[in-house]
Amino acid sequence: MRIVGIGLGLIGGSLLLSMRKLIPEADFLGMDIEPAHLKTAKSLGIIDDIAKDALVSSADIIVVSIPVDNSAETIRELLDKVSDNTLVLDTGSTKSNICSQLVDHPKRDQFLATHPIAGTEFSGPQAAFEGLFNNKTMIISEVEKTRFSLQQRAIGLFDQMQMNIRYMDPKEHDQHIAYVSHLSHISSFMLGKTVIDKEKDERDISDLAGSGFASTVRLAKSSPQTWTSIFKDNKVEVKQALANYIDNLQAFQKALEAEEFEELYKEMDNTNRLKAILKGINS
Repeated sequence: MRIVGIGLGLIGGSLLLSMRKLIPEADFLGMDIEPAHLKTAKSLGIIDDIAKDALVSSADIIVVSIPVDNSAETIRELLDKVSDNTLVLDTGSTKSNICSQLVDHPKRDQFLATHPIAGTEFSGPQAAFEGLFNNKTMIISEVEKTRFSLQQRAIGLFDQMQMNIRYMDPKEHDQHIAYVSHLSHISSFMLGKTVIDKEKDERDISDLAGSGFASTVRLAKSSPQTWTSIFKDNKVEVKQALANYIDNLQAFQKALEAEEFEELYKEMDNTNRLKAILKGINS
């Protein structure tokens, strides 16, 4: 078996490592726009060698983990040249644009649109690790458009990784993920910016910041390249989520100015329901 990774960062690299554990006899090849990533991925055992076009076209599985604004074009080019039994899957955080651009491709049934709900704030192949996806959710969109035998090839691996499979319409996926993922990254980046703009002495930040600040801005250490492409690709849904968030911030500000502290207490107490909703998410 031959498995090829296109993009060898945290997600792509971790998925290849997880597959390597399950299929140790397979050949793992990789491609990445950054030559240093290829060297690091090989040294860490993520890949055995650099992928050549001839080897890519005859691969059993190709994993595409690149910025989402380039994914559809890359996947289309791959589908144009792969063999009839190659499965191409992507791991992008947006699904509508990719699915709509590939809808009429003659080999659409060889593509599986997936999004693993897993990650860290770190990037690059050095951040990848086997086990990242254990007990995490794998979202699959438009599964009915993928050939059944190829669906099963991927889902079998996801099951062995102990992933929880959820099927979602691409647009529904992008709407929900704008709130529970994309918005949290905007919040983290902009909180970090606010503090950096105001606190000119970096020592004041490092000395006075507590665990609350550190945990809230953790996502601001994520790759700007990755997240710019996500905000671009999911702009409509992100704008709506951001508008709702700004409304709540402004309501909080008005209540504070009016000294309506009982109202603030009620809002925060109601939001404490997240303790139960998210119980076990990090277990």
